[in-house]
Amino acid sequence: MDELADLLGEELELPNIQPKDKDNITTVKYKYSGIRPTGPDSLIHRKRTYKQALKRQVMMGQYSQKNPIIIPNRDDRRYRSWKEQILPETNAVIIYMMDVSGSMGQEQKELVRLESFWIDAWLRKQYDGIDRRFIIHDAVAKEVDSETFFTTRESGGTIISSAYKLCLEIIDTDYDPSAWNIYAFHFSDGDNWSGKDTQLCMSLLSEQMLPLLNMFCYGQVESEYGSGQFIRDLENRFQSKEDRLITSRIENKEKILDSIKDFLGKGH
Repeated sequence: MDELADLLGEELELPNIQPKDKDNITTVKYKYSGIRPTGPDSLIHRKRTYKQALKRQVMMGQYSQKNPIIIPNRDDRRYRSWKEQILPETNAVIIYMMDVSGSMGQEQKELVRLESFWIDAWLRKQYDGIDRRFIIHDAVAKEVDSETFFTTRESGGTIISSAYKLCLEIIDTDYDPSAWNIYAFHFSDGDNWSGKDTQLCMSLLSEQMLPLLNMFCYGQVESEYGSGQFIRDLENRFQSKEDRLITSRIENKEKILDSIKDFLGKGH
């Protein structure tokens, strides 16, 4: 996956992501960087033990070139030692949201699946640990596993705000924004139930979601049944005011790389 991420970064000239300041969140790692005369048998350093025994036998006149047998004793044993390294913790969570109403067919879901794969590859390259959460919605939102996310299709209408509310609940319950880098990706064909719900979405984004997120990305997939209005509403409200909110049109598979560059090209 690291090699794939490197290829993606080279192809799209993606900048490395600059995580939120995590100086106050740390993790301990152990690095074996020294040698000491005591320790458990599991950490014995055989080469250094052999060299110590050879040195001792030479100094004591016990070494014979004709019969070069080296027999370490207990005092010759050498063991690996370790040092604690206190490192800043850089964890991230990706919250994927997708419209699964009747206008979102299998072709649209395949575009989302392919794009999500490459987004995962790049973000895993940038962070020590990645959580992934999945939300599907039509008129009602619910959290699901990844397989359900990419295969479910419903027949109801679309209320986008239901997904944003559930996203906020997940963040509030599991992901303290001071300790996590949080990315939200929403994919839809641009239909929403009503202009009133669209206005609610704008309020949820500006007042509650964006202050918590590294980035909010909205990808609009092409569908013959979708109006495509939601991306225009987002761009009218945020495009020149908020660089953490990024929109992209995903018309077909050939546009996936362009969309990924739209989303990840700013290095948030």
